[in-house]
Amino acid sequence: MNSPDSAPDADARAISRSGDMLADRGAKPFLRWAGSKRKQLARLSAFWSDSHTGYVEPFAGSACLFFALAPKSAVLGDNNRELIEVYKVVRDEPERLYRRLSRIGRGLETYNRWRSQDPKTLDRGTRALRFLYLNRNCFNGIYRTNVDGHFNVPMGSKLGEYFTKEDLIRCSTLLQNIKLIAGDFTKTIEHVKPGNFVYLDPPYAVNSRRIFCEYGKRVFDTSDIPRFAEGLISIKNASADFLVSYADCREARSLARQWNSVRLPVRRNIAGFAGARRNAYEWLITNLPLNRIPDVNAWQT
Repeated sequence: MNSPDSAPDADARAISRSGDMLADRGAKPFLRWAGSKRKQLARLSAFWSDSHTGYVEPFAGSACLFFALAPKSAVLGDNNRELIEVYKVVRDEPERLYRRLSRIGRGLETYNRWRSQDPKTLDRGTRALRFLYLNRNCFNGIYRTNVDGHFNVPMGSKLGEYFTKEDLIRCSTLLQNIKLIAGDFTKTIEHVKPGNFVYLDPPYAVNSRRIFCEYGKRVFDTSDIPRFAEGLISIKNASADFLVSYADCREARSLARQWNSVRLPVRRNIAGFAGARRNAYEWLITNLPLNRIPDVNAWQT
């Protein structure tokens, strides 16, 4: 059954307590990512159960839900091949990567020099280092390339501290024995097994507007929605559970009518500026019965 069209935030203290529990269990994601779900982890984690046989995420991004849940078995996929390569390097050599990252200056000249390098000319470890350095120092954690595939996001004006070496080692530990797939989301869905939990957070492409500006040779857009809908059916037919998060729009409402769903308020920055926030809504769409989810009634009126 679909929810009403309005849904206020759950009690902030309950969210905070749940967030603390997740922090004790998992790891902090080492990447910054536009559209990250870090502030919604308490809601999203309610759909996961320790009885699930594995975790699958076809649009990995910063994989913040994966790192929070710390599942023993998982498949992470993304169409961004450089991103998947970074995960492999973090898995294989976290201390060396951290040591190299901490030695690079964070000035504009250095940033532009690293940005101008062609990743195809670099070895595997240095490509991952470049990706991670740019990600942590660019504006708002946005991944965007021009039509030629060159990263073109400017340096950010406010640079936060890096993660610690211990944080990166913890991420590396959780990535051990995890299957990593570079390619279209359907390629990752092919690995879904009975009892799995599949979290899908595709780039927000809607006909009326673009929520986050991403460019490249192949980016998820509205033409992929029918394939995406078919993917949800295939997950259900594989006897697995899924959860989709998507910005409130015509496309999301169409998907929501086909499954159990709830519409929730979120706070979103305009163009990444903290001083330009607006209220927005997002749909959570699932094949799980909503009455199994603790506190779901507190999310809606």
